[in-house]
Amino acid sequence: MKKVVIIGAGPAGVTAAVELLKDGGNKEFQVTILEESDCIGGISRTVNHKGNRMDIGGHRFFSKVDEVNAFWNDIMPLQGADAYDDKKLGRVKPLVEGGPDPEKEDEVCLIRDRVSRIYYKKHFFDYPISLKLETIKNMGFITTMRAGFSYLYSCVSKRKDDCLENFYINRFGKVLYSMFFESYTEKLWGRHPREISADWGAQRVKGLSIMAVLKDMIQKLFGKKDGSHVETSLIEQFWYPKYGPGQMWELTAKKAESLGAKIVKNMKVTGVNVKKGKIVSVECDGPKGSQTVKADIFLSSMPLKDLILSMKGDEPSEEVKEAAAGLPYRDFVTMGLLVDRLELKNETKVKTLGNIVPDNWIYVQDKGVKLGRIQIFNNWSPYMVADPDNTVWIGLEYFCAEGDDFWNMSDRESCKLASRELRKMGVIDKGVIKGFHKERVKKAYPAYFDTYKDIDKIIDYVNGLDNIYCIGRNGQHRYNNMDHSMLTAMRAADVIRGKNVTKDDIWNVNTEKEYHESK
Repeated sequence: MKKVVIIGAGPAGVTAAVELLKDGGNKEFQVTILEESDCIGGISRTVNHKGNRMDIGGHRFFSKVDEVNAFWNDIMPLQGADAYDDKKLGRVKPLVEGGPDPEKEDEVCLIRDRVSRIYYKKHFFDYPISLKLETIKNMGFITTMRAGFSYLYSCVSKRKDDCLENFYINRFGKVLYSMFFESYTEKLWGRHPREISADWGAQRVKGLSIMAVLKDMIQKLFGKKDGSHVETSLIEQFWYPKYGPGQMWELTAKKAESLGAKIVKNMKVTGVNVKKGKIVSVECDGPKGSQTVKADIFLSSMPLKDLILSMKGDEPSEEVKEAAAGLPYRDFVTMGLLVDRLELKNETKVKTLGNIVPDNWIYVQDKGVKLGRIQIFNNWSPYMVADPDNTVWIGLEYFCAEGDDFWNMSDRESCKLASRELRKMGVIDKGVIKGFHKERVKKAYPAYFDTYKDIDKIIDYVNGLDNIYCIGRNGQHRYNNMDHSMLTAMRAADVIRGKNVTKDDIWNVNTEKEYHESK
């Protein structure tokens, strides 16, 4: 049997294990997953704090990749066949007719309505921006006219898509870009959009533009909405595991183990030994000290930067190491706050438990606060909240750098800062906080500046090593969502199992110009 080591137990890692071992693969491969932390799921994990669950970043389960949908549905079927809407979702039907096994009633996905808005100058705006009467009212007639003429100008005077700023202006006009994209993007990345490669927009925004919004509105008006062609950011519904995204990956890990995989937690890879164009072993630090793990095949979802810089023996060239050393990342912090109420009024037609605003998340455009985005976990799944009838459990996302002032701030001081910002914005009032939890996330977002421009040099080098495959978001230094991270693992498994694909197919996931999926 061939020994396989998978580095990382996030969505890509556990998916790769299942894909390698299914259909008799467990007779050909002996798979070990090395996970640095004591959790499964990576950035897609779910944190449980006193019965209140936190989704790290907000993860919508939505894909137009049939094999990904089938994989999710096999692990956690929809709540029932009657909850399925083919026209709106464009997904494969549940494999379990009539719903899941009654003995596994907690191992299901729920269908959730997607609501995400922008909070700007104490007004809500649809995200992506809609062109309905409420939007015009909140913007004001003069600003609306300026935005309209600005967009028309961008249509006849296209800028070169050589940075993220120009990418947005070409699709929305300068006025809307300045209102709804510029400050949030700078807050997210710590860099102005003009310093960021347009590749990020090409992967994350893709076909979204004013024209796409207009097309979507017309389709809805005439009842011709087809989920199989909707743009990423325009989806209206998605799947969501009953107890958060981490539940999906924990169950996937269990399936991998049932097929014969071994998962070793708290095992950090610190060195990668290279000899004659192959990886021969990895060095690890674990509960029992340092050890060396040998294998025939390696799949890596560890940060691409760390992978290259940890290589020993036949090291990469100085040019490749310099490119890897300069790859940037953005870290972030999620502050969970348990409150007894929100001051925001539900002025929509969407009914919610406790009549709170229906948003899954709210983008914060206010330059006067550090806060970037608010999640309302009650609306992702009421099962995420210990007492959803009487409390609201929210997640506050702060983009930062590991080791900076906010990162190092104590949990209590962070809670105080978050409380001040929320009161300033009119989201909560004094005395409503009943509990809090701070979760720090390293290398959450691979960034598209600095030596990212030289990433092809790193890819060429890694592809030249016979027995290693880079998968997942950090493994490829690509801002993939879950389904594309899974798809890189599936393509890697195909290569290893001798199917008619190559390493290029792994790297080509999520590089097409047309939209494929969303978080």
